[in-house]
Amino acid sequence: MSTTTGTLDRRATVKALLADRGDLLAISGLGSSTYDLFDAGDHAGNFYLWGAMGGAAMIGLGLALAQPKRPVLVITGDGEQLMGIGSLLTIATKQPGNLSIVVLDNGHFGETGMQLSHSGLGAKLEVIASGAGIGSVSDIADMAGIETFRRGLRDVHGGPRLARIRIATGEVERALPPRDGAYLKNRFRGHLGFAVT
Repeated sequence: MSTTTGTLDRRATVKALLADRGDLLAISGLGSSTYDLFDAGDHAGNFYLWGAMGGAAMIGLGLALAQPKRPVLVITGDGEQLMGIGSLLTIATKQPGNLSIVVLDNGHFGETGMQLSHSGLGAKLEVIASGAGIGSVSDIADMAGIETFRRGLRDVHGGPRLARIRIATGEVERALPPRDGAYLKNRFRGHLGFAVT
C-alpha cells in the first residue's frame, strides 16, 4: 500500500523555514537534508551530518538540552528519522521546549535508490511522534502550513514539536557543504561561544 506523496519542493520548503532564522541552530540529517540546509545558505549555526544515520534527532536533543536558551531545529528525511524512531520516545520524556524536528517526507529512501520507505508504505510519523508523547505535532502539505510552523521555531518554551512535511519525490542537484568533520565541529563550537583549539 503506497500513500500519496507530497508536492512541496524540498529546497523551497527549507529556505522558507530558515527565513529570519535569528539565533536558530540547525542540525541536518545525512544526505538530501544536508544538501537542502546548505543550499538554503551556509551558516556557522548549521551542523551538517555526513553519517550517523538515525542520529540527527538525538544530536538535536543533546544540543537543545545543552543550550536551553537557543532554539534548535533538526531537518531530516523520513528514512533517516525512521532509522532513529526510538529517539522520539527519548525526546518526549525529556520535553526540551526549544527543540523542533522537521521530517521532509517523500515516502522514499532517497540515498539508497528511492525504495519506498515505511512512510511511503503507510506509516504516519506524526502519529508515531504523538503516541510517543510529543505534544506539538503537524502534518504539513502546503506553504501556508510551513509559514505557520516557522513562526514557532524561535519559541524556546513550546516544544518539543515535530512536523512531517510532505515533499515531492524527484532528484534535486546536490549542494555539498564542507565535509571536514573537525572544521564543522570547530566552526559550530565557535558559533556557540566556546574556545576552539
